[in-house]
Order: sequence, then C-alpha cells, then structure tokens
Amino acid sequence: MQQHKLLKNIAFYALVIVIVVFAVFPFYYAIVTSFSTGSQLFQVNYWPKAFNWANYEAVLGGRNFPRSIMNSLFIAGCTVGFSLFLAVTASYALARVRFRGRGLLLMTILAVSMFPQIAVLAGLFELVRFLGIFNTPWAMILSYTIFTLPFTVWVLTTFMRDLPVEIEEAAIVDGASPWVIITQVFLPLLWPALVTTGLLAFIGAWNEFLFALTFTSSESQRTVPVAIAMLSGASAQEIPWGPIMAASVIVTVPLIVLVLIFQRKIVAGLTAGGVKG
Repeated sequence: MQQHKLLKNIAFYALVIVIVVFAVFPFYYAIVTSFSTGSQLFQVNYWPKAFNWANYEAVLGGRNFPRSIMNSLFIAGCTVGFSLFLAVTASYALARVRFRGRGLLLMTILAVSMFPQIAVLAGLFELVRFLGIFNTPWAMILSYTIFTLPFTVWVLTTFMRDLPVEIEEAAIVDGASPWVIITQVFLPLLWPALVTTGLLAFIGAWNEFLFALTFTSSESQRTVPVAIAMLSGASAQEIPWGPIMAASVIVTVPLIVLVLIFQRKIVAGLTAGGVKG
C-alpha cells in the first residue's frame, strides 16, 4: 500500500516538473537568447556564454521603445482604474439591490466576453473614429475597459453576494449612504477580489496587440506589444531576434514580479464565492 502511494507521489511530482519545465523553458530560452549577438543567435545554448547587454542597450536606447513602455503603463493603469470603479458600483447593484431582470442583466454583461476581438473590431473602429480618439491612448482604454468589465463584474458580484448582509444593515442603521457603504464597508472586504481582477485587467491591457495595432498610426502612440512587433533589423530581410528577446524579457519580468507578490490574493480572489457557508 505504501509502495503504491509512493509511486503515485513520484508520478505526480514528475508530472508537475514536466509541466513547469514546459511552461517556463520558452521564457528561460528567451532570456538566454537576449544575451546573444551575431552568430551566437543561431547556436543552441542552454546557458549564456557571456552576459552581453548590447541587445538591452539597443532596445532601451531606441527612440520610441521607452515611450511605448510609458504608453502601456498609462493605458493599463487607466483600464484598471475605470474597470474596477465601474465593476464595484455595478456589482453592488447586482448583488445587493433587488430589481426585475437582475439575473438577465448579469448574464448579458457576461455574454459580452463571448465575442472574439476580431468580431467587434470593425464596429469599435467606427466608434473610435466617431468619438475622435483614433491614434490616442483613449481608444485603447475604451476598448480594453469594454472587454475587461464582464470578468471584473462577475467576480466582484460573486464575491459581494457572499459578504454578510448584517454588515450592510448595520451601516444603514448608522445612516450610511450607498456610496459610503461601497467605499468604507465593502471595499476593504473586497481586497482579494480587487487585486485579482485588477492584476488580470492590467496583464490583459499590457499584452493586447490587435486593438493597439489597429487604433494607432504613429510610433509615439504605440504600446509595447506593437513596438516589439515593429522592431526591425539592419535590412528588410533581417529579423532582430536579439533585441526582440531583450524587449520581451523587459516587459515580462515586471508582470512575473507582480504575480509573485500578489499570488495569495489572486488565489483568494479566484476562489471567491466557490464555497458557501
């Protein structure tokens, strides 16, 4: 019996190791490649022979890449702010206010996420042109917020439904308005769900490519994914793998750090509402 249990544990951890290696190795090899230049790029090396920072200097010393990083930070930050503000207020109404069609409205909001980006690209493009925000950060902020809201509203609504109603009733007895209840009573309790939805919204806006490519036409307004795709070599036939890998590492490491810092909050937020009682 013990031998059978030992074999199961060995098989389980072996499978975990295979999955981790399969998931992490591409990023590790990108790091190794980012330190390679010239003919070293076409040699299979699993450990950098020398830490050559030329690719990083070329990327960060470029004219527009640092600007693209700032664009992505601004767009992703605004997307998170608008999404959480709208989601918190909407989830309060959907979870605590009784009105006809509440369930249908929640399902309609969630159904928005069923449409792929390419299906709504033409319509969003016309809306962006009509609003006069083409080739501005607000075009991406609008589109990212629209696609982020369904998930944030769903998670926060589920989380808020599980909060004890006695807390809200006590605040109402003390004369608190709905806004005070949301900001001073529910927000501190919603912290795990806010961290989860906010971080996932940030990652989605940071990595998005299709809308950023379609809604921008100048180099100064590009986001990081588009800037990486537009990196060019010394000639039209050359693909600058070294700078591309260096740029990918630069924009990926901050996301990994954020996930590692908030990993416990992320798990708590994703499992919110999964258990009753």
